[in-house]
Amino acid sequence: MRYRSGIGYDVHAFTEGRPLVLGGVEIPHDRGLAGHSDADVLAHAIADAVLGAVGEPDIGHWFPPSDPSIEGISSLKILEKAAERVSAAGGRIESIDSTIVAEEPRVMKHAPAMKEALARALGIEPADVGVKATTNETMGFVGRREGIAAFAVATVALPPRENRAS
Repeated sequence: MRYRSGIGYDVHAFTEGRPLVLGGVEIPHDRGLAGHSDADVLAHAIADAVLGAVGEPDIGHWFPPSDPSIEGISSLKILEKAAERVSAAGGRIESIDSTIVAEEPRVMKHAPAMKEALARALGIEPADVGVKATTNETMGFVGRREGIAAFAVATVALPPRENRAS
C-alpha cells in the first residue's frame, strides 16, 4: 500500500432560523450556519480532505450548490460519497484529524458524538477520527462570531499505482 494525505478547509457564516450541525451532530445554539446543504462546516472540510487524498475534485463538483435536488442534504451523505470515491480507487481511509475554529458555541463536549457520526459515515472506527476545537482569539470573522471554520487532514491507503483501479 501507499499512503496519501489530503487537506480540507471550509467556512460558513452564521444565520438565523437554522439548526447548527457540526460533525453530523445538532449542537444547541441560537444560530445555525448558512449553506445549500445542512452547512456542516466540519463534515465539509473532512470530505474535501478525503477527496483530495485520492486526487478527486472537491465537494462542489459532486454536490454543486446550483443543484436544487440536494438542497438541505445531510453532510453525512457528502462524507459517504467521499468514502465511496476512496473505495472506487481501491483504497481505505486510515485516519482523519480535524479542528473546528469557533468563538461560540463551545463544542468539545459534543466531540464523542461527532466522532461516532463521522466515523459511521466514513466507514471507519471513531478512534481513527480526531476532533479538536479552538478559537480565533477574537480576530477576524470567526473572532467576531460571524461564522465557523474547520480544517481537516485525511490519510488514505491506496494500492500501488500499477494495481490501482481507475
